[in-house]
Amino acid sequence: MFKFFPHTDADLQAMFRKVGIKSLDDLYAEVPEQIRYRGEYQLPEEMSEIEVRQLFEKLGAQNKPLTCFAGAGVYDHYTPCAIPQLLSRSEFLTSYTPYQAEISQGTLHYIFEYQSMMTELTGMDISNASMYDGTTATAEAVMMAVAAGKKQNKVLVSETVDPKTLAVIKTYAHFHGIEIEMIPAKDGVTSRQNIEALLAGGDVAGVLVQQPNFYGIVEDYEGFADICHNQKALFIMNSVAADLAVLKTPGEWGADIAVGDGQSLGIPMQWGGPYVGYMCCTEKLIRKMPGRIVGMTQDNRGQRAFVLTLQAREQHIRRQKATSNICSNQSLMALWATVYMSLMGKQGLKEAAELSYAGAHYLCDELLKTGKFKLVYNQPFFNEFVVRYNGDVDALQKRFTENGIFGGVKLDVDQLMFAVTEKRTKEEVDNLLKLIP
Repeated sequence: MFKFFPHTDADLQAMFRKVGIKSLDDLYAEVPEQIRYRGEYQLPEEMSEIEVRQLFEKLGAQNKPLTCFAGAGVYDHYTPCAIPQLLSRSEFLTSYTPYQAEISQGTLHYIFEYQSMMTELTGMDISNASMYDGTTATAEAVMMAVAAGKKQNKVLVSETVDPKTLAVIKTYAHFHGIEIEMIPAKDGVTSRQNIEALLAGGDVAGVLVQQPNFYGIVEDYEGFADICHNQKALFIMNSVAADLAVLKTPGEWGADIAVGDGQSLGIPMQWGGPYVGYMCCTEKLIRKMPGRIVGMTQDNRGQRAFVLTLQAREQHIRRQKATSNICSNQSLMALWATVYMSLMGKQGLKEAAELSYAGAHYLCDELLKTGKFKLVYNQPFFNEFVVRYNGDVDALQKRFTENGIFGGVKLDVDQLMFAVTEKRTKEEVDNLLKLIP
């Protein structure tokens, strides 16, 4: 037996007798023979540490890094080098929920700071301790609206919401018996007229919109909250977190719930995760909010201390009655976002957003000058936009890739969506433009 195998033959035989089997194979007796794999696993021979390092270096060398001009919900933002150094400290490297406050003061402290920063960024009253990602946070907001609405069971979702987010919402809604109805868009933005008509039909618990929307357009939601509230519906807004440094906040729009992904707060794209979802709301909805809230108090010596102020116990002990069953959180990534916001400061966040805006508009203007691109939507946009290409989109993207550029996201046979962040230089933009045939 190898030293890293914890059980001896005697241990295994004792366990077999206890559960009434003769071998490990008996544990899989119910698995049909036709679907069992009987071949040899393609595992290499044992290696020394240096050989393992060399193997992974060779595998890593097969990756081809590309200059990213794609977005659609995930963005190539700058990460200050101090963040991974701080997060690698051993006391932070656990995702376990800090139930025992007396030994979790560090974790509780940074979650408290995260909540404070997110409420300021969104203009809302309350933030929870962080959620899995932006899509599931948005789905949880839909469930929260229905729970708050009591008798209403329908949520209206704008067609300009990210399709990936919509897919997750529909999955949650299906298994909770919630009806999802789409709000038709007009010229790439949510139709106010259609919202009013759908709300008039009754039974609506909430209305969900996105800012900027999936196409990068900055929509005008003036008066939308009043329309919703007049019909006893909640107004939910999904936003890219970093964009709120310069855009009007969900709180200023009159939103009841603000949700979205925090990946834009310095978290690398890293092949799709891990990310962090945020959820903020008005104070009156605090009892309907999933997850937990960390608060600050004083101990018996009068010193500052942090505690779990609120968590819906139904999530743990009466699950069939729970608004949500989310019991964990992306604590480590919430710390990442917290350190990022601390290092960047208000002015740094604003400057990064302004650079992204300026870069996107420069790229858009130069693409239009070629005569081969036209804007699909003549609407104000932030750092992302959709153009129609007079040519072969697949061939163009292949040309970009062969020259080290990830050139946008294909939305249709003739449509590309480009995104620009503060990391993209004028030289990189010009290199992309030179590749257009």
